[in-house]
Amino acid sequence: MTATVTHSTPRQHSRRCGPAELLRSLALSCSAVVLAGVVAVLPASLATAQPQSQAQAIIPRAPEIAATAYIMIDARTGKVIVEHNADEQLPPASLTKIMTAYIAEVEIDNGNMKLTDEVHISEKAWRTQGSKMFVDLNSKVSVEDILRGIIIQSGNDASVAMAEHLAGSEDAFADMMNQHAQLLGMTNSYFMNSSGLDTDDNYNIMSARDLAILARATIQEHPAHYGIYAEREFTYNGISQPNRNTLLFRDRNIDGMKTGWTTAAGYCLVASGERDGMRLITVVLGTASEDARAAESQKLMTYGFRYFETHQLYRGDEVLTSAKVWSGRENAVDVGVTEEVFITIPRGKAGELQASLSIEGTITAAVAQGQVLGTVNITLDDEILYHGNVVAMQAVERGGFFKRLIDFLTMFFINLFS
Repeated sequence: MTATVTHSTPRQHSRRCGPAELLRSLALSCSAVVLAGVVAVLPASLATAQPQSQAQAIIPRAPEIAATAYIMIDARTGKVIVEHNADEQLPPASLTKIMTAYIAEVEIDNGNMKLTDEVHISEKAWRTQGSKMFVDLNSKVSVEDILRGIIIQSGNDASVAMAEHLAGSEDAFADMMNQHAQLLGMTNSYFMNSSGLDTDDNYNIMSARDLAILARATIQEHPAHYGIYAEREFTYNGISQPNRNTLLFRDRNIDGMKTGWTTAAGYCLVASGERDGMRLITVVLGTASEDARAAESQKLMTYGFRYFETHQLYRGDEVLTSAKVWSGRENAVDVGVTEEVFITIPRGKAGELQASLSIEGTITAAVAQGQVLGTVNITLDDEILYHGNVVAMQAVERGGFFKRLIDFLTMFFINLFS
């Protein structure tokens, strides 16, 4: 395992560190801080990773999936592991309801609506065809029950009722849906209703990638509500209905999300599950049957969990090395990464990751805490998996007159003889 070291002096050059050097400490460096250069370091997580044997590290090609379009991503990193026709605009059927529920969750978490608020059931909501929660006309139903009716029972009546409660009408709610889609970066989606029912003049379109983006936002932004997707049954008005996501009953790692079906859409499923610290999201659109959508999603999940892993590079506020500071009260500043950083890699490949850190130019005080001082790259087989800024971990004030003069003369002679 090697780390490419890039540092800026009057002449920029590179050097490689051997494995023994990389294992010296958590903030590993190839040499002491020198006058104008800094060295690259591997994070501790990579320094201790051991490459596996060639046979263990072999990753087979992804399984064949019998669906019109599909995608699998790492929920934490957003990394696409497998995809096919992921940007094709297709009818999403009841997968539309993930957006309906997402907007309700946004409103709840923003304090604009409470789970105990009552939703009036209009005649339009009551008459909506297809899958139902079986709410009564002109009744009052809590937001919490309506949310379960949308997610677990896939109630079209519940979806329309929520849309009317939040926006006054389903048409106005569709405008909200499109605005949220735009904010989330869902570039291949357009909504005309809250339920996913298709008619010639009233239908929705979404892509597999957009559905993965929406599912990821639901999980990450509104975790307090995500548990509803794992509930296997909901009873309302004396009628019990099971969750249509049969993977919940087959695989203990699966805890969401939503099924859909119409004649135009075929059988669809967005699924999510977690194992060994890795959460995956899969989307399959246009499969042939209920069993097929579950089976094809299971293939993707099995492949993803078996052959890939979510790897933590940096824990947050992690010092990578120290850099020379000129004309400062201190001679050096800690350089590091302030945020947690995760990447998705083939399982067993952590020991083959390479890290390089570059500091551009000469660092002269004053230096502000958080000031960007350079960049760090993490690569695997020449593919850049992470590129981010490194910053000063503390401030360095300007030194006194004599300190600045000495540093100026030192730099002058270095430049003169380099």
